[in-house]
Amino acid sequence: MLKVNKIHSALLVIVAIVLLWSAIRPFSYTSWLVEVGPAVVIIIILLITYSKFRFTTFSYCIIAFLSILTFIGGHYTYEEVPLFNWLQEEFHLKRNNYDRFGHFFKGLIAIVLREILLHFTPLTRGAWLSTISVSIVLAIAALYEILEWLSTKIAPHSKTSKDFLGMQGDKWDAQWDMTFAFLGAILATLLLSHFHDRMLQKKRV
Repeated sequence: MLKVNKIHSALLVIVAIVLLWSAIRPFSYTSWLVEVGPAVVIIIILLITYSKFRFTTFSYCIIAFLSILTFIGGHYTYEEVPLFNWLQEEFHLKRNNYDRFGHFFKGLIAIVLREILLHFTPLTRGAWLSTISVSIVLAIAALYEILEWLSTKIAPHSKTSKDFLGMQGDKWDAQWDMTFAFLGAILATLLLSHFHDRMLQKKRV
């Protein structure tokens, strides 16, 4: 019988609750599906493979956190998250910066990728592991921006594609998003790798 970690179960319940909340009268159901869909697919894959490969609790916390960020963005759209609308008005900012916030923290994926690379490849801890993990995050961020761009070419007059793109009038939005993800990945690797190594060691015990 599969033994399930209680913390992992709690994380799944929290993520499921936020997902259900995000599905209740979102800004647009089409936009919600486009934004939330990839995260839901990843969660389903993790559930299916849980008995064969189990991440550290630290990595599951990162995945849960990033999923929740995605569900919030999917519910409101990244341009209309209330807290960041308030910050925009309070500090006279030019835009709602929730997407910048989200892309920066998506750099945490570097830790999850680091764990995958350590488990499934001959790579060991060191500069190459960190460099490749950060590079993959940047590649994922670039791919996401390409998909956003393609959505506007496939349906140029669609409101959903405009919400998905979320440029807010900034022609350099894609470059900023990739930069924030890149910086987040570098900082995550520098600041959290040692802690991650300790979690990996505990996992083996």
